[in-house]
Amino acid sequence: MIPDIEKASKTEIKAFQEGRLKILLTYLNKHSVFYKRLFNNHNIDIDDIKTLEDLSVIPTTSKDDLQQYNDDFICVPKKDIIDYVTTSGTLGEPVTFALTDNDLKRLAYNEAISFACSGINQDDVIQLMTTIDRRFMAGLAYFLGARELGASIIRVGNGIPELQWDSIIKFKPTYIIAVPSFLLKLIEYAELHNIDLNTSGIKGAICIGEPLRDQDFSLNTLSQKINKKWSIELYSTYASTEMNTAFTECEQQQGGHHHPELIITEILDDNDQPVGEGEAGELTISTLGVECMPLLRFKTGDIIKAHHSKCDCGRNTIRLGPVIGRKKQMIKYKGTTLYPPAMHNILNDFNDVESYIIEISHNTIGTDEILIKIATSEPSDILLQEIKDHFRAKLRVLPKIEFKNRKELQKLQFPKMSRKPMLVIDKRKW
Repeated sequence: MIPDIEKASKTEIKAFQEGRLKILLTYLNKHSVFYKRLFNNHNIDIDDIKTLEDLSVIPTTSKDDLQQYNDDFICVPKKDIIDYVTTSGTLGEPVTFALTDNDLKRLAYNEAISFACSGINQDDVIQLMTTIDRRFMAGLAYFLGARELGASIIRVGNGIPELQWDSIIKFKPTYIIAVPSFLLKLIEYAELHNIDLNTSGIKGAICIGEPLRDQDFSLNTLSQKINKKWSIELYSTYASTEMNTAFTECEQQQGGHHHPELIITEILDDNDQPVGEGEAGELTISTLGVECMPLLRFKTGDIIKAHHSKCDCGRNTIRLGPVIGRKKQMIKYKGTTLYPPAMHNILNDFNDVESYIIEISHNTIGTDEILIKIATSEPSDILLQEIKDHFRAKLRVLPKIEFKNRKELQKLQFPKMSRKPMLVIDKRKW
Protein backbone atom coordinates (compact mmCIF):
# COMPACT_ATOMS: atom_id res chain seq x y z
CA MET A 1 0.00 0.00 0.00
CA ILE A 2 2.51 2.60 -1.20
CA PRO A 3 0.80 5.62 -2.78
CA ASP A 4 2.10 6.21 -6.31
CA ILE A 5 3.29 9.73 -5.52
CA GLU A 6 5.66 8.33 -2.87
CA LYS A 7 7.40 6.23 -5.53
CA ALA A 8 7.60 9.09 -8.06
CA SER A 9 10.78 10.98 -8.93
CA LYS A 10 11.91 13.97 -6.87
CA THR A 11 10.93 16.26 -9.74
CA GLU A 12 7.46 14.74 -9.97
CA ILE A 13 6.95 14.98 -6.21
CA LYS A 14 7.97 18.65 -6.22
CA ALA A 15 5.62 19.49 -9.11
CA PHE A 16 2.79 17.61 -7.39
CA GLN A 17 3.31 19.53 -4.15
CA GLU A 18 3.44 22.87 -5.95
CA GLY A 19 0.03 22.10 -7.43
CA ARG A 20 -1.33 21.26 -3.98
CA LEU A 21 0.30 24.40 -2.54
CA LYS A 22 -1.65 26.58 -4.98
CA ILE A 23 -4.89 24.94 -3.80
CA LEU A 24 -3.91 25.56 -0.15
CA LEU A 25 -3.09 29.24 -0.72
CA THR A 26 -6.36 29.87 -2.54
CA TYR A 27 -8.33 28.13 0.20
CA LEU A 28 -6.62 30.09 3.00
CA ASN A 29 -7.08 33.39 1.19
CA LYS A 30 -10.81 32.69 0.95
CA HIS A 31 -11.60 31.06 4.29
CA SER A 32 -8.89 31.80 6.94
CA VAL A 33 -9.23 35.01 8.96
CA PHE A 34 -5.67 34.60 10.23
CA TYR A 35 -3.98 34.02 6.88
CA LYS A 36 -6.05 36.63 4.99
CA ARG A 37 -4.84 39.15 7.57
CA LEU A 38 -1.24 37.91 7.26
CA PHE A 39 -1.32 38.16 3.44
CA ASN A 40 -2.77 41.68 3.62
CA ASN A 41 -0.39 42.92 6.31
CA HIS A 42 2.64 41.75 4.33
CA ASN A 43 1.34 42.71 0.87
CA ILE A 44 1.55 39.11 -0.33
CA ASP A 45 -0.08 38.28 -3.65
CA ILE A 46 -0.66 34.53 -3.57
CA ASP A 47 -0.57 34.43 -7.38
CA ASP A 48 3.15 35.24 -7.16
CA ILE A 49 3.81 32.03 -5.19
CA LYS A 50 4.28 29.28 -7.74
CA THR A 51 7.11 27.08 -6.37
CA LEU A 52 8.09 25.62 -3.02
CA GLU A 53 11.03 28.05 -2.98
CA ASP A 54 8.56 30.97 -3.21
CA LEU A 55 7.22 30.03 0.23
CA SER A 56 10.13 31.97 1.75
CA VAL A 57 8.29 35.28 1.13
CA ILE A 58 5.53 34.23 3.58
CA PRO A 59 6.21 34.78 7.30
CA THR A 60 6.19 31.64 9.42
CA THR A 61 3.40 30.76 11.85
CA SER A 62 4.16 29.76 15.44
CA LYS A 63 2.48 28.10 18.37
CA ASP A 64 2.14 31.59 19.87
CA ASP A 65 -0.10 32.56 16.92
CA LEU A 66 -2.28 29.50 17.50
CA GLN A 67 -2.62 30.32 21.19
CA GLN A 68 -3.38 34.01 20.62
CA TYR A 69 -5.68 33.71 17.59
CA ASN A 70 -6.97 30.15 17.89
CA ASP A 71 -10.45 30.77 16.43
CA ASP A 72 -9.07 32.82 13.53
CA PHE A 73 -7.55 29.64 12.07
CA ILE A 74 -10.95 27.94 11.72
CA CYS A 75 -12.06 27.92 8.08
CA VAL A 76 -15.51 26.31 8.30
CA PRO A 77 -18.88 27.07 9.94
CA LYS A 78 -19.22 25.66 13.44
CA LYS A 79 -21.95 23.27 12.27
CA ASP A 80 -19.36 21.47 10.08
CA ILE A 81 -17.05 20.67 13.00
CA ILE A 82 -17.27 17.02 14.02
CA ASP A 83 -14.50 16.63 16.60
CA TYR A 84 -12.40 18.78 18.92
CA VAL A 85 -8.91 17.86 20.10
CA THR A 86 -6.24 19.72 22.05
CA THR A 87 -2.47 19.64 21.96
CA SER A 88 -0.62 18.26 24.96
CA GLY A 89 0.71 21.70 25.96
CA THR A 90 4.26 20.44 26.48
CA LEU A 91 5.76 23.92 26.12
CA GLY A 92 2.81 26.15 27.00
CA GLU A 93 -0.96 26.39 27.05
CA PRO A 94 -2.73 23.66 25.03
CA VAL A 95 -4.21 24.67 21.68
CA THR A 96 -7.63 23.53 20.43
CA PHE A 97 -7.92 21.93 17.01
CA ALA A 98 -11.24 21.28 15.32
CA LEU A 99 -11.82 18.68 12.60
CA THR A 100 -14.51 18.20 9.98
CA ASP A 101 -15.69 14.89 8.60
CA ASN A 102 -13.24 15.27 5.71
CA ASP A 103 -10.43 15.95 8.20
CA LEU A 104 -11.24 12.72 10.02
CA LYS A 105 -11.16 10.85 6.69
CA ARG A 106 -7.77 12.42 5.93
CA LEU A 107 -6.56 11.41 9.41
CA ALA A 108 -7.67 7.83 8.77
CA TYR A 109 -5.88 7.76 5.41
CA ASN A 110 -2.71 9.15 6.99
CA GLU A 111 -2.60 6.50 9.66
CA ALA A 112 -3.54 3.66 7.31
CA ILE A 113 -0.60 4.37 4.98
CA SER A 114 1.62 4.89 8.02
CA PHE A 115 0.67 1.47 9.42
CA ALA A 116 1.26 -0.05 5.99
CA CYS A 117 4.65 1.65 5.90
CA SER A 118 5.64 -0.42 8.95
CA GLY A 119 4.39 -3.66 7.40
CA ILE A 120 0.96 -3.86 9.06
CA ASN A 121 -1.87 -5.15 6.85
CA GLN A 122 -5.56 -6.08 7.07
CA ASP A 123 -4.77 -9.50 8.54
CA ASP A 124 -3.13 -7.96 11.62
CA VAL A 125 -4.60 -7.24 15.04
CA ILE A 126 -3.37 -4.07 16.76
CA GLN A 127 -3.52 -3.42 20.50
CA LEU A 128 -3.78 0.28 21.32
CA MET A 129 -1.96 1.18 24.55
CA THR A 130 -2.54 4.94 24.36
CA THR A 131 -5.60 6.90 25.39
CA ILE A 132 -8.36 7.49 22.86
CA ASP A 133 -10.27 9.93 25.10
CA ARG A 134 -9.44 13.25 26.82
CA ARG A 135 -9.37 15.19 23.53
CA PHE A 136 -6.26 13.28 22.44
CA MET A 137 -5.75 13.06 18.67
CA ALA A 138 -3.26 10.18 18.48
CA GLY A 139 -5.51 7.44 19.87
CA LEU A 140 -8.36 8.51 17.60
CA ALA A 141 -6.01 8.58 14.59
CA TYR A 142 -4.80 5.04 15.30
CA PHE A 143 -8.35 3.72 15.65
CA LEU A 144 -9.49 5.39 12.41
CA GLY A 145 -6.35 4.26 10.59
CA ALA A 146 -6.81 0.64 11.60
CA ARG A 147 -10.39 0.74 10.31
CA GLU A 148 -9.26 2.32 7.03
CA LEU A 149 -6.58 -0.33 6.61
CA GLY A 150 -8.98 -3.15 7.48
CA ALA A 151 -6.99 -4.35 10.50
CA SER A 152 -8.57 -5.20 13.85
CA ILE A 153 -7.88 -3.00 16.86
CA ILE A 154 -8.13 -3.61 20.63
CA ARG A 155 -8.67 -0.32 22.53
CA VAL A 156 -7.14 -1.07 25.91
CA GLY A 157 -5.87 2.44 26.63
CA ASN A 158 -2.71 3.40 28.49
CA GLY A 159 -1.18 1.80 31.57
CA ILE A 160 -2.28 -1.27 33.58
CA PRO A 161 0.18 -4.02 32.52
CA GLU A 162 -2.14 -6.72 33.91
CA LEU A 163 -4.98 -5.66 31.61
CA GLN A 164 -2.61 -5.32 28.66
CA TRP A 165 -1.33 -8.87 29.08
CA ASP A 166 -4.84 -10.22 29.65
CA SER A 167 -5.80 -8.71 26.27
CA ILE A 168 -2.64 -9.98 24.54
CA ILE A 169 -3.26 -13.51 25.76
CA LYS A 170 -7.00 -13.38 24.98
CA PHE A 171 -7.06 -11.62 21.58
CA LYS A 172 -3.60 -12.47 20.17
CA PRO A 173 -2.64 -9.07 18.69
CA THR A 174 0.28 -9.04 16.26
CA TYR A 175 1.27 -5.38 16.81
CA ILE A 176 1.04 -2.98 19.73
CA ILE A 177 1.08 0.82 19.88
CA ALA A 178 2.77 2.17 23.00
CA VAL A 179 5.23 4.58 24.56
CA PRO A 180 8.60 2.71 24.51
CA SER A 181 9.27 3.03 28.25
CA PHE A 182 5.91 1.33 28.93
CA LEU A 183 7.20 -1.73 27.09
CA LEU A 184 9.72 -2.12 29.90
CA LYS A 185 6.82 -2.29 32.38
CA LEU A 186 5.18 -4.98 30.21
CA ILE A 187 8.44 -6.93 30.23
CA GLU A 188 8.73 -6.60 34.01
CA TYR A 189 5.17 -7.83 34.52
CA ALA A 190 5.68 -10.75 32.14
CA GLU A 191 8.82 -11.87 33.95
CA LEU A 192 7.09 -11.67 37.35
CA HIS A 193 4.16 -13.77 36.10
CA ASN A 194 6.04 -16.31 34.00
CA ILE A 195 4.71 -15.05 30.67
CA ASP A 196 6.93 -16.02 27.74
CA LEU A 197 7.47 -12.75 25.89
CA ASN A 198 8.74 -14.30 22.71
CA THR A 199 5.81 -16.66 22.22
CA SER A 200 3.22 -13.92 22.76
CA GLY A 201 2.62 -13.50 19.02
CA ILE A 202 3.63 -9.83 19.04
CA LYS A 203 5.68 -9.08 15.91
CA GLY A 204 6.28 -5.39 16.41
CA ALA A 205 5.53 -2.20 18.28
CA ILE A 206 4.65 1.21 16.85
CA CYS A 207 6.30 3.52 19.37
CA ILE A 208 5.29 7.09 20.13
CA GLY A 209 6.39 9.88 22.45
CA GLU A 210 9.99 8.80 23.02
CA PRO A 211 12.92 8.32 20.61
CA LEU A 212 13.98 4.81 19.63
CA ARG A 213 17.18 5.61 17.76
CA ASP A 214 20.30 7.70 17.78
CA GLN A 215 21.01 10.04 14.89
CA ASP A 216 22.73 7.25 12.91
CA PHE A 217 19.50 5.18 13.27
CA SER A 218 21.13 2.65 15.59
CA LEU A 219 18.96 1.60 18.54
CA ASN A 220 19.35 3.89 21.54
CA THR A 221 19.71 2.67 25.12
CA LEU A 222 15.97 2.37 25.74
CA SER A 223 15.40 0.29 22.59
CA GLN A 224 18.35 -1.95 23.36
CA LYS A 225 16.92 -2.67 26.81
CA ILE A 226 13.59 -3.64 25.24
CA ASN A 227 15.10 -5.87 22.55
CA LYS A 228 17.42 -7.55 25.03
CA LYS A 229 14.36 -9.15 26.63
CA TRP A 230 11.71 -8.98 23.90
CA SER A 231 12.59 -9.85 20.32
CA ILE A 232 10.12 -7.61 18.48
CA GLU A 233 10.54 -5.01 15.76
CA LEU A 234 10.40 -1.42 17.01
CA TYR A 235 9.03 1.24 14.66
CA SER A 236 9.28 4.94 15.40
CA THR A 237 6.49 7.30 14.45
CA TYR A 238 6.66 11.08 14.73
CA ALA A 239 3.55 13.26 14.59
CA SER A 240 1.74 16.15 16.23
CA THR A 241 -1.79 17.47 16.47
CA GLU A 242 -0.82 20.53 14.45
CA MET A 243 0.53 18.44 11.56
CA ASN A 244 -2.44 16.07 11.30
CA THR A 245 0.17 13.80 9.70
CA ALA A 246 2.62 11.11 10.81
CA PHE A 247 6.17 10.31 9.71
CA THR A 248 6.53 6.58 10.32
CA GLU A 249 9.43 4.22 9.76
CA CYS A 250 9.24 1.54 7.11
CA GLU A 251 10.78 -1.89 7.59
CA GLN A 252 14.20 -0.42 6.71
CA GLN A 253 13.98 1.68 9.90
CA GLN A 254 15.97 4.58 8.49
CA GLY A 255 13.71 7.49 9.44
CA GLY A 256 10.06 8.45 9.22
CA HIS A 257 8.72 8.72 5.68
CA HIS A 258 7.22 11.93 4.34
CA HIS A 259 3.78 11.70 2.72
CA PRO A 260 3.88 14.44 0.04
CA GLU A 261 0.15 14.25 -0.59
CA LEU A 262 -0.47 15.34 3.02
CA ILE A 263 2.20 17.84 4.02
CA ILE A 264 4.94 20.17 2.76
CA THR A 265 8.11 20.19 4.85
CA GLU A 266 10.88 22.73 5.27
CA ILE A 267 13.93 22.53 7.55
CA LEU A 268 14.80 26.09 8.57
CA ASP A 269 17.61 27.83 10.46
CA ASP A 270 17.20 30.60 13.05
CA ASN A 271 16.69 33.14 10.25
CA ASP A 272 13.89 31.08 8.65
CA GLN A 273 16.17 30.10 5.77
CA PRO A 274 16.52 26.50 4.49
CA VAL A 275 19.45 24.63 6.01
CA GLY A 276 21.92 22.74 3.84
CA GLU A 277 21.21 19.11 3.00
CA GLY A 278 22.03 16.91 5.99
CA GLU A 279 22.03 19.83 8.43
CA ALA A 280 19.73 20.12 11.44
CA GLY A 281 17.05 22.78 11.64
CA GLU A 282 13.51 23.45 12.78
CA LEU A 283 10.84 21.42 11.02
CA THR A 284 8.34 23.79 9.43
CA ILE A 285 5.21 22.41 7.80
CA SER A 286 2.28 23.33 5.57
CA THR A 287 -0.67 20.93 5.76
CA LEU A 288 -2.36 19.75 2.56
CA GLY A 289 -5.99 18.67 2.38
CA VAL A 290 -6.94 19.89 5.87
CA GLU A 291 -10.37 21.53 5.78
CA CYS A 292 -11.00 23.08 9.20
CA MET A 293 -7.64 24.39 10.42
CA PRO A 294 -4.95 24.17 7.72
CA LEU A 295 -1.54 25.62 8.56
CA LEU A 296 0.98 27.41 6.36
CA ARG A 297 4.69 27.49 7.20
CA PHE A 298 4.01 26.42 10.80
CA LYS A 299 7.17 26.06 12.90
CA THR A 300 6.85 22.88 14.94
CA GLY A 301 9.61 23.71 17.43
CA ASP A 302 11.35 20.38 16.71
CA ILE A 303 15.00 20.33 15.66
CA ILE A 304 15.50 17.58 13.11
CA LYS A 305 17.51 16.37 10.11
CA ALA A 306 16.04 15.29 6.78
CA HIS A 307 17.49 12.40 4.76
CA HIS A 308 17.09 12.60 0.97
CA SER A 309 18.47 9.35 -0.45
CA LYS A 310 16.02 6.85 -1.93
CA CYS A 311 14.91 4.20 0.54
CA ASP A 312 15.26 0.48 -0.21
CA CYS A 313 11.52 0.11 0.49
CA GLY A 314 10.78 1.77 -2.87
CA ARG A 315 9.66 5.15 -1.56
CA ASN A 316 11.43 8.19 -2.94
CA THR A 317 10.27 10.63 -0.28
CA ILE A 318 12.48 12.33 2.29
CA ARG A 319 12.85 10.72 5.68
CA LEU A 320 13.02 12.55 8.99
CA GLY A 321 15.60 11.43 11.52
CA PRO A 322 15.01 11.24 15.27
CA VAL A 323 14.08 14.55 16.87
CA ILE A 324 17.26 16.10 18.27
CA GLY A 325 15.28 18.24 20.68
CA ARG A 326 12.70 20.97 21.11
CA LYS A 327 14.06 24.36 20.08
CA LYS A 328 12.74 26.04 23.23
CA GLN A 329 14.34 23.33 25.36
CA MET A 330 17.86 23.95 24.04
CA ILE A 331 20.23 24.36 26.99
CA LYS A 332 23.54 26.23 27.03
CA TYR A 333 25.30 24.60 29.95
CA LYS A 334 28.92 25.36 30.81
CA GLY A 335 29.76 26.04 27.17
CA THR A 336 27.97 22.96 25.84
CA THR A 337 24.71 22.93 23.87
CA LEU A 338 22.36 20.21 25.14
CA TYR A 339 18.85 18.96 24.46
CA PRO A 340 16.89 16.81 26.96
CA PRO A 341 16.81 13.67 24.72
CA ALA A 342 20.58 13.30 25.19
CA MET A 343 20.01 13.18 28.96
CA HIS A 344 17.07 10.80 28.60
CA ASN A 345 19.36 8.35 26.81
CA ILE A 346 21.89 8.41 29.66
CA LEU A 347 19.31 8.00 32.42
CA ASN A 348 17.59 5.15 30.57
CA ASP A 349 20.87 3.25 30.73
CA PHE A 350 20.38 2.63 34.47
CA ASN A 351 17.92 -0.06 35.52
CA ASP A 352 17.87 1.38 39.06
CA VAL A 353 16.52 4.72 37.81
CA GLU A 354 12.75 4.19 38.08
CA SER A 355 11.67 7.70 37.07
CA TYR A 356 13.14 11.17 36.72
CA ILE A 357 12.47 14.84 36.04
CA ILE A 358 14.85 17.23 34.33
CA GLU A 359 14.42 20.79 35.62
CA ILE A 360 15.92 23.66 33.64
CA SER A 361 16.23 27.11 35.21
CA HIS A 362 18.22 30.33 35.09
CA ASN A 363 20.71 31.08 37.87
CA THR A 364 21.29 34.54 39.40
CA ILE A 365 23.45 35.67 36.47
CA GLY A 366 20.96 34.46 33.87
CA THR A 367 22.74 31.36 32.56
CA ASP A 368 21.18 27.90 32.32
CA GLU A 369 21.18 25.42 35.19
CA ILE A 370 20.10 21.76 35.15
CA LEU A 371 18.75 19.80 38.10
CA ILE A 372 17.89 16.12 37.57
CA LYS A 373 15.60 14.56 40.19
CA ILE A 374 15.73 10.77 40.27
CA ALA A 375 13.54 8.18 42.00
CA THR A 376 15.06 4.80 42.82
CA SER A 377 14.21 2.04 45.28
CA GLU A 378 17.83 1.86 46.43
CA PRO A 379 19.50 5.30 46.47
CA SER A 380 23.21 5.11 47.18
CA ASP A 381 26.39 7.14 46.77
CA ILE A 382 27.69 4.42 44.45
CA LEU A 383 24.72 4.74 42.06
CA LEU A 384 24.95 8.53 42.18
CA GLN A 385 28.63 8.42 41.28
CA GLU A 386 28.01 5.99 38.42
CA ILE A 387 25.37 8.31 36.95
CA LYS A 388 27.69 11.29 37.30
CA ASP A 389 30.54 9.43 35.62
CA HIS A 390 28.22 8.49 32.76
CA PHE A 391 27.23 12.13 32.22
CA ARG A 392 30.86 13.24 32.18
CA ALA A 393 31.81 10.52 29.70
CA LYS A 394 28.87 11.00 27.32
CA LEU A 395 28.13 14.74 27.49
CA ARG A 396 31.36 16.13 29.01
CA VAL A 397 29.36 18.14 31.54
CA LEU A 398 27.79 17.25 34.88
CA PRO A 399 24.39 18.64 35.89
CA LYS A 400 23.24 18.69 39.49
CA ILE A 401 21.64 15.34 40.42
CA GLU A 402 19.63 14.43 43.50
CA PHE A 403 17.44 11.54 44.68
CA LYS A 404 13.76 12.16 45.37
CA ASN A 405 10.79 10.18 46.64
CA ARG A 406 8.87 8.39 43.86
CA LYS A 407 5.50 9.87 44.91
CA GLU A 408 6.98 13.37 44.90
CA LEU A 409 8.21 12.86 41.34
CA GLN A 410 4.86 11.43 40.22
CA LYS A 411 3.15 14.67 41.29
CA LEU A 412 5.61 16.63 39.17
CA GLN A 413 5.34 14.25 36.22
CA PHE A 414 1.54 14.24 36.14
CA PRO A 415 0.27 17.76 36.84
CA LYS A 416 -3.46 18.45 36.83
CA MET A 417 -5.11 17.76 33.43
CA SER A 418 -1.94 16.08 32.11
CA ARG A 419 -2.40 13.28 29.54
CA LYS A 420 1.20 12.09 29.50
CA PRO A 421 4.18 12.24 31.87
CA MET A 422 6.25 15.42 31.95
CA LEU A 423 9.94 14.55 31.88
CA VAL A 424 11.19 18.12 31.46
CA ILE A 425 10.16 21.19 33.48
CA ASP A 426 11.51 24.43 32.07
CA LYS A 427 11.46 27.23 34.65
CA ARG A 428 13.43 29.71 32.58
CA LYS A 429 11.90 33.12 31.93
CA TRP A 430 12.27 34.09 28.29
